[in-house]
Amino acid sequence: MTLEQAVAHCTELTRVHSSTFYMGSRLFPVKQRRAVSVIYAVCRSGDDAVDEAETAEAGRERLGRWWESVSRAYAGTPRGDEPLEIGLTWVLENHDVPKSAFDELHLGLASDLGHNPCYETMDELMLYCRRVAGVVGLLIAPIPGYRGGEETLKCAVALGQAMQLTNILRDVGEDLAMERCYIPNELLNKYGVSLEDLRDGEVSEGYVALLEDLFDLTHTLYRQGWQGIPKLKGFSATAVGVAALNYEGILRKVKGNHYDNLTRRAYLKPVERIALIPRAVAGVYGSFL
Repeated sequence: MTLEQAVAHCTELTRVHSSTFYMGSRLFPVKQRRAVSVIYAVCRSGDDAVDEAETAEAGRERLGRWWESVSRAYAGTPRGDEPLEIGLTWVLENHDVPKSAFDELHLGLASDLGHNPCYETMDELMLYCRRVAGVVGLLIAPIPGYRGGEETLKCAVALGQAMQLTNILRDVGEDLAMERCYIPNELLNKYGVSLEDLRDGEVSEGYVALLEDLFDLTHTLYRQGWQGIPKLKGFSATAVGVAALNYEGILRKVKGNHYDNLTRRAYLKPVERIALIPRAVAGVYGSFL
């Protein structure tokens, strides 16, 4: 398989599985866009290895094979018929992408195999969000380059955590159908909400208050993330800004659905996504004023 074929495979996987990420990636310069698509595809394949497994044992085997693929790419010995390995090896030859971030992602994905069914505390949830999404910022930031050192990377992690919390807030009903609930027990108890209520699709006053609590935290993380976005070099800042605004828009959609994330799925229409591009530009370059 040629590099062109491998990158095309990664780009198509990105397009099919995440319209939000794909749209943002289109705003990167061509070479960076290709590299970002590879990173997304590798991360997504690890997620699919867990989510599409019929049993926890099968998931562990699939995740183990995924980790072997990542390890071969870092060793510079990709298999010639594996597009993700070929693509990631190419990215690593051109960018200093930290393996420690993939180490954390691996731990986060593995934790989903034993997720049964709720986290106990917010600290546990935030660690999970860091591992499965916050570290994606650490994987992508070296591709365009950035100013601001560790502070910028902290902002990138916060942005990834905000995006993961957004996914969780959008998908509560769908996760329950898979016997998963990412809302910590300490919040369920605080607001008097039970898993039985959620499975019954009950959007109670307590549940709305619980969601508002998580919305506030998520918006705080977005604000922190936005402090780092303008420090990405070149037009990549706008690309990440578009993705951030798209995810923030999902939170507004959940509210617009009367907080029903149990029986309805919030999403943005294509025209709404396109309309966010000027706002992203203003957010990036306005911060320099």
